[in-house]
Amino acid sequence: MWHRRVPLAVGLSAAMVVAFQAGLAGPAIAEPRPTIAEARAKLKKLEDKADLAVERYNEANERWKKTRKKYRELSADLKERQERVDRMRADIRSLVATAYSEGDIGIAGITGAGDPRQALAGIATLTQLSAARAEALKGFEQAVKELEQRRDAAKEAMKQAEEDREDFRRKKIEVEKLVREQERLLRRLGTYQTGDPNSTGMRYTGPASGNARVALQFAFAQIGKPYRYGGTGPGVWDCSGLTQAAWRAAGVQLPRTTTQQWAWGASRRVPLDALQPGDLVFSRSLGHVGIYIGGGKMVHAPRTGDVVKITTLSAYGMHRLLGGVRP
Repeated sequence: MWHRRVPLAVGLSAAMVVAFQAGLAGPAIAEPRPTIAEARAKLKKLEDKADLAVERYNEANERWKKTRKKYRELSADLKERQERVDRMRADIRSLVATAYSEGDIGIAGITGAGDPRQALAGIATLTQLSAARAEALKGFEQAVKELEQRRDAAKEAMKQAEEDREDFRRKKIEVEKLVREQERLLRRLGTYQTGDPNSTGMRYTGPASGNARVALQFAFAQIGKPYRYGGTGPGVWDCSGLTQAAWRAAGVQLPRTTTQQWAWGASRRVPLDALQPGDLVFSRSLGHVGIYIGGGKMVHAPRTGDVVKITTLSAYGMHRLLGGVRP
């Protein structure tokens, strides 16, 4: 069989072109791994972004829990009112049947007896019946009206709960994406800490007294436990989950989220240069909160890949802090 020969020079040239193009598509365009400094800088940016995402996640979760609770309460009330209406319905049917047998109303009055309200519409005037019967009829109509209002309210609460649940789901996806990125960078830096959910923490020996001392004793006992977004204890915490639990132990009921805690303390705010042990310390973004312990330090649950610990305010970044609240 005859084969066409390819000139040697042409063959070598083609091979060199292919090799050159392969080189361009290979290592020459691969992205270099970030340096340690670049990884740390990226992690710093991620920290604030993740703080805000977790705050939105917590707020969405709180809305979802509240609307779900409202729906369940309305549903229970609706069931109770339905039973009341059913009882009154039976009473009204009996009343209409008695009125007919006694000649109070004509046959037209009970042609709709399957629905008591239709039967009532057939009664010329309530004065045809006794005062007691008239009152029973009014009671029934009112009960039905209330039932319909409660039904509509429950339907609206359920719709809102479903919307809040979907918002919560979206926020959760956003947070988990950021958490994975944080974990990747922390492992790259070799600083990822798993923490110990059973840590007994440290003993507080500072100068705070009263309920501030109780709050700090609780917070110190959590040192070493891992941070986890949405964490409210006892083995894992996020920042506002820790501050809420610490002050709850001291008898003060704080709201769940950082933004809510800052709003709650509107009349209790103190500047950074007047902080006292036990005060809450907030970031400017309102995505983070810790508890001041004195000496320019705070105890807090920092971020993914870290643990509840003591940090100096300067190490956190004074420029990142907004102010304090004294519970």
